[in-house]
Amino acid sequence: RAFAGATVHDIFNLLSVAILFPLEVISHYLYHLTNAMLPDSVGDGEKWEGPIKKIVSPFAGRVLKANKDVIKDIATGKVESCDAYYPVLCLDGIEDYKHCASKCDKDAGEEVGVDCGRVGLITCDKTTGCPAFFQNGANLHDDSISGGVCLVLSLFLLIVCLMGLVNVLQRGLAGMSTRIIYKATNVNGLIGIVIGAAITILVQSSSITTSVLTPFVGLGVIQLEQMLPLTLGANIGTTITGLLAAMVSDNVDALQVALCHLFFNLSGIVIWYPIPIMRRVPLRGARALGRATRRSRLVPPIYIIVVFFVIPLLLLGLSSLFMQKTVGFTVLGSFLVIGVVLGIARFIWWWKKQEGLQKCLACLDRRTDMNNTMKTLPEDMQFLKSKVSLLAEHTGLPEDEEAGDAQKGSDGTAEEVAPENEEVAIEDKED
Repeated sequence: RAFAGATVHDIFNLLSVAILFPLEVISHYLYHLTNAMLPDSVGDGEKWEGPIKKIVSPFAGRVLKANKDVIKDIATGKVESCDAYYPVLCLDGIEDYKHCASKCDKDAGEEVGVDCGRVGLITCDKTTGCPAFFQNGANLHDDSISGGVCLVLSLFLLIVCLMGLVNVLQRGLAGMSTRIIYKATNVNGLIGIVIGAAITILVQSSSITTSVLTPFVGLGVIQLEQMLPLTLGANIGTTITGLLAAMVSDNVDALQVALCHLFFNLSGIVIWYPIPIMRRVPLRGARALGRATRRSRLVPPIYIIVVFFVIPLLLLGLSSLFMQKTVGFTVLGSFLVIGVVLGIARFIWWWKKQEGLQKCLACLDRRTDMNNTMKTLPEDMQFLKSKVSLLAEHTGLPEDEEAGDAQKGSDGTAEEVAPENEEVAIEDKED
């Protein structure tokens, strides 16, 4: 149940992308719709921050603070790679915002290393100063290692927090509280969407909303049908943050991107939720993944690797071939696209027409049985040993004598002990 609750949001987003992305490429309806809604200009105002970010940012800024200018400058073509930001340079060797991260005024003739410093992927904050992983003189390799360490630590803390959350819910949601939550969430789908959007706006994160709802589904407190509208509301609520941030910016393009995000989610909801037969598609997909997880624990890691690593890398690789704008790479990309399409078609044929699903399930069952057998093998061996000992005691044959008899039998002298064994068998039968 928990894995089904965790993936229903993914399946909805993947299905929406599968339909709306080709539609946008063909018609550009999101671009034209949001472009018609744009004002001539957007006033510059103070940056809006949610309550969760205000609480967490000071602590996170003391550990690591990412330099957002790097990805922005690379995306706009101001620099070709991250190497332009290295090595990190702080004036007079002093690690603070003024000496390291303050920007040069090129119009005034200021130069890097003389009038201002230079930072890479990790920067400093005006309030909290330079974070713990910031290092003067660091190169790209040093910052990459620091980022990897922080990623591992964050994943570890995330897993610990989720385990603690599930433990607290298991202890707290018992008896009356479970029935109260079930009744509170058993509302009309549209109301559920509004509730999900409101919660996400308050906490400023759809991940928090879905992460809290997933253990509820796993514990059976709420049903998958009740979680779906709440997650759809979280999809809408997370776009409000972008809209608020764009409204206090002086960039009209930022507002158009935020509006595209909003109408993309609204379009997906219109396609997949109001009609019951369409609504059952993401629900059935999530339940199928949940049932597969019950058969084998390998399903979640395989799902994560394929959906979040293999497919994105494949699409990025194919798109990079066409972006080279050369005949050779374009032809190669075309052949690879044809090969991928044929491979997908062949897989669907095998999955549907050649009992691919049944074969995969049978393979998962075999692996599960094998793992269960290996887990119980020591206990089974002890049980067999105890039974053999009881049999030896019942027949009156010492264990070492049995071993000697077996060795003699293997040397071809088994016929010498056969009469004695026959006498013992006859006595046992008479008893």
